[in-house]
Amino acid sequence: MSTSVYIGAKEYFPGIGRIPFEGRDSDNPLAYKVYDADKRVGGKTMAEHLRFAVAYWHSFCATGHDPFGPGTRVYPWDAGNTPLARAEAKADAAFEFITKLGVPYYCFHDIDLAPDADDIAEYEANLQHMVGIAGERQKATGVKLLWGTANLFSHPRYMNGASTNPDFAVVARAAVQVKAALEATVALGGENYVFWGGREGYACLYNTDMKREKDNMARFLTLARDHGRSIGFKGNFLIEPKPMEPMNHQYDFDSATVVGFLREHGLDKDFKLNIEANHATLSGHTFAHDLQVASDAGLLGSIDANRGNPQNGWDTDQFPTDLYDTVGAMLVVLRQGGLAPGGFNFDAKVRRESSAPEDLFEAHIGGMDAFARGLEVAHALIESSPLEGWRQDRYASFSSGAGAEFAAGRSSLEALRSLALAQGEPQQRSGRQERYENLINQYLLR
Repeated sequence: MSTSVYIGAKEYFPGIGRIPFEGRDSDNPLAYKVYDADKRVGGKTMAEHLRFAVAYWHSFCATGHDPFGPGTRVYPWDAGNTPLARAEAKADAAFEFITKLGVPYYCFHDIDLAPDADDIAEYEANLQHMVGIAGERQKATGVKLLWGTANLFSHPRYMNGASTNPDFAVVARAAVQVKAALEATVALGGENYVFWGGREGYACLYNTDMKREKDNMARFLTLARDHGRSIGFKGNFLIEPKPMEPMNHQYDFDSATVVGFLREHGLDKDFKLNIEANHATLSGHTFAHDLQVASDAGLLGSIDANRGNPQNGWDTDQFPTDLYDTVGAMLVVLRQGGLAPGGFNFDAKVRRESSAPEDLFEAHIGGMDAFARGLEVAHALIESSPLEGWRQDRYASFSSGAGAEFAAGRSSLEALRSLALAQGEPQQRSGRQERYENLINQYLLR
């Protein structure tokens, strides 16, 4: 938890104080109903389990624009006379919001925090200046950096990709930003560093040497890892899967694809996955599926908490409110022993139609309550319900006898044939899906 509310020279969210926990009977939209940071669930507090973070880009940069019209929100921190003055005001607004919300972490892209510039020296100076400002705000509040990253997808130079670009000059320019963003992350004590390959893929396969591009991406990630370790970064490097959009196909399609890529290129000792719910559903999977694949590989590092709209075919980045999603996610996280040093970053934005300042608070409150309830239910399912026993019993035939020999790799097709011949036709065993689903409902309704 942050230790104090930060108010700079100007208060950007007047009339809103520190968001309290008021419990489930409260009708106050600016209060937590479930998330009680200090409540213990198992051996940890809710704050320790969930490690919530605010996304700098959606919360303080996005104005609600879409392909059909400009933004609907005008931010008072964008009124400064110079780009750096506006960036400093935005930092004040961000730390005021984060501390009033009571969230312990935030995340940023380099050009969310600092003004971008085509001139490399100016870009680096801007970022260094804002790292100093952010460091002062962190020290004053106790808020910490969950992860940093570089925006290698917005600028027109990256229209054909960054590390996968067919023009080596663009690859070198991308390295400028990754080097600077890594150094900023280290300077601010960031616990992870993320790569989201926004345009690392192709729009047209006819003009693409896919093997060359993926090999170049692996080389680039290797150089980034080596530089990060050389400057003292000890955290996880994270790759965030997404199947498409903006490219027709992206090389970090889903969890299974990224796990295979990391193992193929010897990067799985330093890199893990940052799973975003909406990206998982765009790839045709559930949120829980991509979490489980990453966790089974020992590579689930952090989570971007949001959701999509099944009626729209794109990345809508809505705040998470689906309790089935949060229960499924927390079952995976609890079974692997937690997420630290990762966490739950709200890579989500209020809707274009939501233009009041309090909407941003209410969106985060709803997402935090949803995951807090998911945590409570998942913990109860694991510790108090028959769920884990049912799952274990379903695979009991692999725990002894010939099944255990097979599982240990001490069998053969000939041995399995002999066993099948002796046993005859196997009996049908129901998967009992409805029983499992009803159990989830039973614990959600408690």
